[in-house]
Amino acid sequence: MRHAKSGYPDGVADHGRPLADRGNREAPLAGEWIRAHVPEVEAVLCSTATRTRQTLARTGIEAPTEFLDELYDATPGTVLAAINAVDDDVRTLLVVGHEPTTSSLALGLAGSDDADQAATDAANEIAAKFPTSAIAVLRTDVSWADLELGGATLVAFHVPR
Repeated sequence: MRHAKSGYPDGVADHGRPLADRGNREAPLAGEWIRAHVPEVEAVLCSTATRTRQTLARTGIEAPTEFLDELYDATPGTVLAAINAVDDDVRTLLVVGHEPTTSSLALGLAGSDDADQAATDAANEIAAKFPTSAIAVLRTDVSWADLELGGATLVAFHVPR
């Protein structure tokens, strides 16, 4: 999930930027959609940026959470390394991060060999734009430690508005 829409208050460094009014409205919609369409979230990895923390709080999703500095201004490989460290008892993981990393990682993880039309359409949407509050849902049959690029299937993409 990409964080919700953030504001740009004067004198606030990027890491400390809070959510804008629109972000405060849309983050709860994202949480509602996740609860309705995804198995119960069992763990969360979240950037330490103010806007990602506020996004997670406003989704209403309550699961054990690791706030990781390395998810801020991260590369897809850095985020994948954090995912690879998740305990295999966790079946459903939510990662709250930033662009362009979130879209790059989602597309990189999504295998394209046996993608159906819905997955292809979702991948095309992600490639075109991964707006604030957007959610990419991927499924994998491998352990988190063994997850690598091409090792998941894109099953849904949603932009709560």
